[in-house]
Amino acid sequence: MSGLEEHCRRLERMYHGAPINEQIFRPAIRVSEGRAEVTVTVRPALHHAAHAVHGSVYFKSLDDAAFFAVNSVVPDVFVLTVSFNIVLLRPIAEGVMTSEGRLVHQSRTLFVAESTLLNSEGKQLGRGSGTFVRSTIPLDEKVGYR
Repeated sequence: MSGLEEHCRRLERMYHGAPINEQIFRPAIRVSEGRAEVTVTVRPALHHAAHAVHGSVYFKSLDDAAFFAVNSVVPDVFVLTVSFNIVLLRPIAEGVMTSEGRLVHQSRTLFVAESTLLNSEGKQLGRGSGTFVRSTIPLDEKVGYR
């Protein structure tokens, strides 16, 4: 396994080890260089009062995909979301949501990533874009694991 592949698998393990993901969202993730895909199976626990997925789930899915697309190219430290904008396009009440994130710009200190949220028919549910920076938190076994 190459260094990049090992780093991407480590990021995936980190993501799955986060308590919010284990207990609430139960997502799947796949990370590759400059890309990440987050998949969430819709269930009633993710609904708002009108019986569709709450916007916070859209945000988390879009931000997570963009974040991990960025962190895939930063092997030594945790990146931080500085800002993230979303556009909600249509509701979803059942099925599967997949957020596809990709790194679109990087400089020495700033990263920009975009993500698209799709339903299982490939229709867009939402879009997001964010800016990210390197933190001083080492990306080691303590990050993401309890």
